Amino acid sequence: FLLEALEDLDSSLKKLNSRLFVVRGQPTDVFPRLLKEWKVTRLTFEYDPEPYGKERDGAIIKMAQEFGVETIIRNSHTLYNLDRIIEMNNNSPPLTFKRFQTIVSRLELPRRPLPPITQQQMDNCHTKIADNHDQLYSIPSLEELGFRTEGLPPAVWRGGESEASDRLNKHLDKKVWVANFEHPRVNTCSLYASPTGLSPYLRFGCLSCRVLYYNLRELYMKLRKRCSPPLSLFGQLLWREFFYTAATNNPNFDRMEGNPICVQIPWDQNPEALAKWAEGRTGFPWIDAIMTQLRQEGWIHHLARHAVACFLTRGDLWISWESGMKVFEELLLDADWSVNAGSWMWLSCSAFFQQFFHCYCPVGFGRRTDPSGDYIRRYIPILKDYPNRYIYEPWNAPESVQKAANCVVGVDYPKPMINHAEGSRLNIERMKQVYQQLSHYRGLSLLASVPTIQEEAEEPMTDESQTSSGPG
Repeated sequence: FLLEALEDLDSSLKKLNSRLFVVRGQPTDVFPRLLKEWKVTRLTFEYDPEPYGKERDGAIIKMAQEFGVETIIRNSHTLYNLDRIIEMNNNSPPLTFKRFQTIVSRLELPRRPLPPITQQQMDNCHTKIADNHDQLYSIPSLEELGFRTEGLPPAVWRGGESEASDRLNKHLDKKVWVANFEHPRVNTCSLYASPTGLSPYLRFGCLSCRVLYYNLRELYMKLRKRCSPPLSLFGQLLWREFFYTAATNNPNFDRMEGNPICVQIPWDQNPEALAKWAEGRTGFPWIDAIMTQLRQEGWIHHLARHAVACFLTRGDLWISWESGMKVFEELLLDADWSVNAGSWMWLSCSAFFQQFFHCYCPVGFGRRTDPSGDYIRRYIPILKDYPNRYIYEPWNAPESVQKAANCVVGVDYPKPMINHAEGSRLNIERMKQVYQQLSHYRGLSLLASVPTIQEEAEEPMTDESQTSSGPG
């Protein structure tokens, strides 16, 4: 995805009689040489609000100063100045989405995106392109980076700004519902990667969050006769900003220990169970189909993320959210550091206080979303001949049905790794105890009325997830 994005950028620059210069090495090693070699006087880059990026960029700014190079940093990866949001909340990040929205509603609108670069602008800063440019500054191949490419299927998500722009146009065509402000309900089709999905493009800067924001805003105002749109129109973009704001000054945001906003929960250590979850071998077809799609395509619907995150953590396996976050970080194309860690804390009830007795059932949740089971048949083809009645719980199928489907549970497909009803009931009790021990949650009427189990009391399922990665 990233290599395609670089190729697309190089192609766009070629049209403006320029090229992309790809330099290999660590920034702290490469920059001193380039600053001298190219006689650089000014260095411009985008502000990275995440702790690692701030540390890396701080070292580069210091180095540039030593070389007498002016640095210009622009904030464009987020809609708002995150420090301003924190300042308006008594110098601490808002930890509820409602509070965050209240603060954002008081801010001026995000800055408008700049228009695309023109040929005239490029002519004013002409760069000489050497004949051996491709030897010196070419985009690396997957092979050069050490990846095996034999038998690699075509990518579901193609990288680059051109692809992002095409998708944005289709996304806006599809979003005529913004006038009526209705989110389409989730169905089987929602679970598959959509040609209008945008989250990986926002993640890697192929699509500016401000371009998306103003396109949505203008479409709404055009259809609604100049009415100002509600904040909820930008729901997924704002979730992204919410987690970025919570993470920007917290270098331990991606771990439980030393993280001031994270509840310290005594999770189990179970590498074998973690591997079964990560590899789609849990014995629950809905969970296994989701994890298979993630591994094959690098994307899953946000409600599918909720299902597998709940299963791994507070729902069934009681394994730390940090383990799940690392798997998503490796496999998920749109896994922003801040959004990924924030979503996992959210879904595991480790931060941003959640109603922990709401639990996703690994059978019922999928069945309601895709009653036919076609999603499972696509990603777990060994189950394709199971009748709809048993596709979500093949272990309940009579032996004759299992044999007729050429898939015997325990032989051709794993038995369920856990009894969900018992596991989730026990975990709700564990979570209740954790929260009762937290003095600042004591006295909440919520705890006094926790039911023994309230299965699958989920939020209304709407299909706006492919705009951004959202809460999970």
